[in-house]
Amino acid sequence: MDIHRCRFVPYNPQAINALAFSHPPSNEIQGRGFPTLRLAIGRANGDIEIWNPLRGVWFQESILRGGKDRSIEGLAWTLDPSETIEGKEVAGKLRLFSIGYSSVVTEWDLETGRPARHSSGNYGEIWCLAAQPRWRPRRKKDGDSAPPREEGYLGQHLAVGCADGTIVILSTEDRDLKYLKTIRSSTKRARVLSITFQNRHTVVAGYADSSIRVFDIRNGSLLRTISLGKGQAKDVKELLVWCVKCLPDGSIISGDSAGEIRIYDAKNYSLVQRLQGHQADVLDIAVSADGESIVSGGADQRTVLYKLKRREKQMTTRRWAEVIHRRYHTHDVKALAAFETKDISIVVSGGLDTTPVILPLRELGREHHRKLPNLPQIPQVSSSGASRLLMSWWDREVNIWRVAGSFASDMEQHKLVGKILFQGDEHLTCAALARDGTILAAATISEVRVFTLAPDEVDGFPSLRVHKVDLPPQLASQGAKNVTISPDCKWLCVLRPNNSMYMTKLVRDSETEESLQVLPKSQKLVRLPRQTRTDKPLHGTLGSYDRTVRCMTFSGDSRIFACGDLAGFLDVWSLRDSEGAPATIKDTGDADAGSSDEDSDSDSDSDSDDEDDLPTGERWKRSPSEANLPRLTSSVLLMTFRPTLEASNALKNKRTSTKSIAQASECSTSDDRLMVLTAEHHLTEFHALQGNLSDWSRRNPKACMPSEFTIIKDRAMGAIWDVAGGRDRLWLYGPAWLWMFDLSLDYPAAESQHVGTLVHPSPHKRKRQDHEEPNNEWERKKKKTNTGAGDRVVLADAEVGFGSAVKKAVGANGENAELVPFEDQKNENLLPEDDDEGDGDINELTLANEATLASLRRQQFPVVNGKVLNGDHLPNGAENENQVAKLSTPDPESDHNAESRPRQWWSIFKYRDILGIVPLSHNSQSTVESADLSEAEDAKSVPLEVVVIERPIWDVDLPGRYIRDYE
Repeated sequence: MDIHRCRFVPYNPQAINALAFSHPPSNEIQGRGFPTLRLAIGRANGDIEIWNPLRGVWFQESILRGGKDRSIEGLAWTLDPSETIEGKEVAGKLRLFSIGYSSVVTEWDLETGRPARHSSGNYGEIWCLAAQPRWRPRRKKDGDSAPPREEGYLGQHLAVGCADGTIVILSTEDRDLKYLKTIRSSTKRARVLSITFQNRHTVVAGYADSSIRVFDIRNGSLLRTISLGKGQAKDVKELLVWCVKCLPDGSIISGDSAGEIRIYDAKNYSLVQRLQGHQADVLDIAVSADGESIVSGGADQRTVLYKLKRREKQMTTRRWAEVIHRRYHTHDVKALAAFETKDISIVVSGGLDTTPVILPLRELGREHHRKLPNLPQIPQVSSSGASRLLMSWWDREVNIWRVAGSFASDMEQHKLVGKILFQGDEHLTCAALARDGTILAAATISEVRVFTLAPDEVDGFPSLRVHKVDLPPQLASQGAKNVTISPDCKWLCVLRPNNSMYMTKLVRDSETEESLQVLPKSQKLVRLPRQTRTDKPLHGTLGSYDRTVRCMTFSGDSRIFACGDLAGFLDVWSLRDSEGAPATIKDTGDADAGSSDEDSDSDSDSDSDDEDDLPTGERWKRSPSEANLPRLTSSVLLMTFRPTLEASNALKNKRTSTKSIAQASECSTSDDRLMVLTAEHHLTEFHALQGNLSDWSRRNPKACMPSEFTIIKDRAMGAIWDVAGGRDRLWLYGPAWLWMFDLSLDYPAAESQHVGTLVHPSPHKRKRQDHEEPNNEWERKKKKTNTGAGDRVVLADAEVGFGSAVKKAVGANGENAELVPFEDQKNENLLPEDDDEGDGDINELTLANEATLASLRRQQFPVVNGKVLNGDHLPNGAENENQVAKLSTPDPESDHNAESRPRQWWSIFKYRDILGIVPLSHNSQSTVESADLSEAEDAKSVPLEVVVIERPIWDVDLPGRYIRDYE
C-alpha cells in the first residue's frame, strides 16, 4: 500500500461545553444500562453528538448540526409520563433540550435532526438549564404502588437561569414547550450561573454575587439565601458560583471561582465542610448515585474525586476527603456527567481540548480511563481517484485539494484547487464527490446543492472551475441528512431529514462535460416496515429514532443500492426497466426463480408507495428476497459492496457446479455481495439479491474472528477495497488504527474450547462446581465487573488503595495461608443473578456452536496454501480433484511455511486522530473492466494508493489555558 500521510486539512474539532445522559444514575438498576440510554455532547459550534454507550462499545450514532454563531451551553433530557392505551402501558418519550448564549430554549427532534420547537421570552440571556427530577411512585408495605400525592403534571418541567437574575419555569406538558412562571429573587439583577433541583418542588441556583438561593417553584417563594462571602484574593469582591448539585439526601454541593467545593446541609442549609481541591475555578460537579462520591472539574485541568469517609469515634457526621486528582485534559474541564447502575459506574468529562474522557467513578484508580474520539465517526472526507482530488467539508465550507503522486517534483505535493462557501446560517450535514471528480453534491438540513467541477488554471496554477447546477424546487428546498452519487455518476440519492430516500437521475451532455441536468422527477425508495422492540415504561422510548438511516451505498456497477439503519435492518433495491425486468441484471440462484412474476404482481402493494417510473423508463425495485435479510445484532456501522475483477467473476467465493458455472457466465459483471460491519465489530457478508449469507461469511462467523480485532475499543470509521492484481483485501480503519483482512483466506480455526460438537444451553442457571478453584472464580468475577470505562489496572500499577487481597493465616501455627479478596462481597453484589446482557453462558454456547458449524463448512472446500478452493478452480500442479489431496496444507508450526504463507490479516496502531482515509487508486474504487491477463499481471505490481488524513490534537488551534505556578 502506498500511503500519503497528510495534515494539511484544517478541520478543527470544537470545545465541549455540555454533557447530559438521557437517564439519571441509580444503584437500583440491574445490568449495564438501558437500550434507550444515550449521551448528548454539546459543542461550541452548535453541534450535538448523540452517543450510544452500547454496553461499553461507545458508538457515535448521529450529529445534530448547528449553525453560524451558535453554541451549545447546556443540555437536559426529560421523560414524558407513560400512557395507558387499550389497557397497555406505553412508555413516554425521551426529549432533548438545549440552550446557547440566547434567550431561546430549543427542543430537538432526534429522528429528523432538526429543532422541534423553541421557547423564548423577555427574560434575558439564558445561562443555565436543569430538568425536574422524575416522578417516582411510592411503595406501600405490600409492595404495590401508591397513588401520587402531588396533583397535576407528573412529567418533568424545565428551569432556566437568566442573566437578569430571573428563573423561568417551562412546562413540557402535552409534548409541548410553554412558559409557566417566572421567579425573581429580589430587585438585584445578579446573573444566574448554575441551577439544579433539590427535589421536585425545590430549585437551587448559584449566582454571580457570592450567593446561593433556594426557591419553592410551586409559589415562587424564596426559602433561603446562602452567602459565600468574599474571595481570598484582595481584588476579588464577589465569588462566582459556577456549579451547584444536590446529593440524593438533599445536601447541596457548590463549586466557585475560588476553587472550593462547599457542602451544605439539606434541611437548615448550613455550611458543613469546605474542600480546596483546585487551583482555579471549579466549573462543574458530578455526584454518585449513592451520594458518597463527588467528582469536580476545573479550569486548572484537574479532575478531583472526593469520598465520604467512615464515621470516626466521637463524630456526629461523616467528613469528606480528597482521594485522588489527575489531569486527564490539557485545558479547562467544563462539563461532567455521571451514570451508574449496579454493574457500571462512569463519569464523562469534556472541555476545551475537544476530547471526551470516560472515567470509572466507583473504581477510579483501579480501572483505566478511556478517551473517545474527538473527530466525527462518519468521515467528512471523500476522494476522486481518477482526478486525484481530495474533498473535505465542515461548518459551511467545502475544500478540494489535488494530491500529487509520490515522485512528483514539478509541483507541490498538494494544492488547494477549489473552495466553496455556502450562504445561510445552517451548517452542512453531508457532502459527496463523484468518483470521476466532476460532480459535487452538498446539503444542509434545509437545502440541497449540486455543482459540476472542471479542471482550470489560474495564473499558471491548477484550479477547478465550479458551476452550480439548477435543481428542481422539490429536491433543493427540503434539505438532506445524507447524499450519495453512484459510481457511474448517473444517480443521486438524497436522504431527507425524515429518513425518506429519493433517487434522482443525472443526465450529462456528451459534448459539454460541465453541462449536467437533474431530472425533475424523483423516485421514492420505500423501506420495508419492521417490527422493533417495545420499550419499557422505565426506559422511555426514542420513537422511530432507531430507524434512522446511518449509511447508504451503491454497488460497483451502480445497479444495486442498499442502506442500513441504527436498528440493524438492511434494505436493498435493484435497477430495472419499465417492464419490471432487471436492467442488465440477471438474478441467479433458486432464491430468485420466478421473481419477475412477483415483481409485477405480488409486489403491487409495495409499489403503491413508490412513484411512477422515471422519464428514462427505469425504476428502482425492492429486492424480492430483501425480507430474508435478518436484523443484525446491533446498529449498522458501515457497509460496502465487494468489487470484483471481470476476469475473475468465476472465482466468486461460493460453492458452484457445472450448471451454476454456465449460469454465472451469463451474468453481468455486477456482484451483489454486501459487506456489513456492525457497531459490535461483527463482519458479515450477504448476497443482497438472494437474501442469504455468502459462503465466506458462513465459513467465518464471529466466533472465528481474530481476537486482536475484537478487542479494539474504538469503532471503525470506513472501509477501502483492494482488488487489483487478483487481490481480495478489505481495509478497515478507525480513529487510531488500520486493519487489513485478506478475504481470499479464511480466519484461523477457532480456539479448541469452541470447537467440538454442537452444545445446547441448559435451562437452568450454571452453578459453580465444587472442583472449580476459588481463585479462578474470583478472577472470572473481576473480569466481568468492569464498570464501563477502561480495563482494570494491574495491581503493581495501582495508585489507590492497599491492594485487592489480604493474606490470611490458617491453622494453629499459621503455617498455611490463603488470599482473601477485599472486594469479594462488593463484587458479588455487582453481579446480577441473571445475565441479561447475553455475555454469559448462552453467549459462550453460541460462539461454540458457530465455531463448530464453521469447521464443518470448511470441510466442504479443499484448502491449499491457505487459499479456499471450490470445485471449479484447482491449484497449480493439480489436474483433477483427486490430486488436490496430494498438495497438503502448510503446517502452521513450521517456521518455513509461516514465512511463505500469506498473511490473513495485518494491523497498525501508529496513527493518531484519523479524520479519514480515502483511496487515490482508480481500480480500488470501481470494478475493473479488463479481462486481459497481461494487464492483470501488471496490476499485481501496482499497490493501493491512499491518503491518510490525520488531525492530531497538537495541530489544532486551541485557546489559552491556565498556567500552573511551577510552569
